[in-house]
Amino acid sequence: MADNALTQQEIDEALNGLPGWELREGWLRRKYGTPGWAHTMLLANAIAFLAEAANHHPDLELGYAQVIVKLQTHSARAITHKDTALAAKIDEVARWQPDDESALDGFPKKWIH
Repeated sequence: MADNALTQQEIDEALNGLPGWELREGWLRRKYGTPGWAHTMLLANAIAFLAEAANHHPDLELGYAQVIVKLQTHSARAITHKDTALAAKIDEVARWQPDDESALDGFPKKWIH
């Protein structure tokens, strides 16, 4: 099931729950802006950790203040449930911030956008 290509309707439904993600040229794609190089590398490493734990690896493009994530199941040459599941996990981690009641302060500038 996880390696079966999703239909366009299934992809559209998945994208409804993945803010900022889009389907472009056969890939699920999301661009994350960061405050700068160090944060770009932190985010890229967090994504790498998640991908390795999932045994499902995205293509990443790194810039000074951005990370572009591209997901496609290479063996299926299509978008599958593996891609949407990993996109959701990446987004959860990338956009996480402590809430107002947390003992953690959070980064003082705009973190990921």
